[in-house]
Amino acid sequence: MPFFNVGDVRVADDSDMKYFLTICDNHEGWSLELNRADLQIWCKPTPESNFKIVKLKANLKDISANVMYDVLHDPDYRKVWDRGMVKCKDICMINPNNDIGYYALKSPPPFKNRDFVTQRSWLQTPTECVIFNHSVFHKEMPPQKSFIRAISHLTGYLVRPSAENGCILTYVAQCDPRGKLPAWAVNKATQYVAPKIITRLWKAAQKYPAWKKKHNLDWKPWLYPEQLRLPRINFEHIMSTPDFQDNNLDESEVTETIGSFDAVSNEDLNGDSPMPARKNSNHGD
Repeated sequence: MPFFNVGDVRVADDSDMKYFLTICDNHEGWSLELNRADLQIWCKPTPESNFKIVKLKANLKDISANVMYDVLHDPDYRKVWDRGMVKCKDICMINPNNDIGYYALKSPPPFKNRDFVTQRSWLQTPTECVIFNHSVFHKEMPPQKSFIRAISHLTGYLVRPSAENGCILTYVAQCDPRGKLPAWAVNKATQYVAPKIITRLWKAAQKYPAWKKKHNLDWKPWLYPEQLRLPRINFEHIMSTPDFQDNNLDESEVTETIGSFDAVSNEDLNGDSPMPARKNSNHGD
């Protein structure tokens, strides 16, 4: 089944959407790392990267699919809830359901921060909402010295309504942070980072309706294309090959006691989270 390769820039079609839905719904060949009533996590090796693709499915009983879809899209609200974000920028529009943007995120110290340039594609139907991205190369956003340019092979969300105005949220991520990382950090990413993302989204979605009433209530260009203000894509700015060189950044000697995965994660996963931290988890490769 065809799908985007890293660097491809084109309008996502029905086959791309079907491919992503297959990734979300078909668990054959996946390793189940965590199985709870409200949360499941799977991992699977792929030939595209040394890093496994991670899939997380969460049952959020108090968040509607429409609210979650809006939270995932709203760039102004992301600045409020996404504490991992350093900066972001919408670069250009391919069509009303595909754009290109920049996103930089904090890495737990002492790891160097990472950033991405991605094409994002989305679709909403009466039964499901889909958003996914993959890395592309754009002349207006070259690599910066303060970040390692990471690669998203596939990162996305599937939101489906569930009973009593809740939703089922599936998150898929296959990213290459580039550079050399220690094995413990890769394992922690499976154990903590993916659940942390969902927990932050859950908390953000609870507060979104009240926040949106006070902040441009009717502005939702992901639903109303006539509100879009992004410039159209200039294909002369698109490169088919990477605009960075393979780097030799070696962070493999960073010890687990120095890294702050645990401290950051416990802040999000303990307390009122629907997905509390597990003290004796045996996730990992």
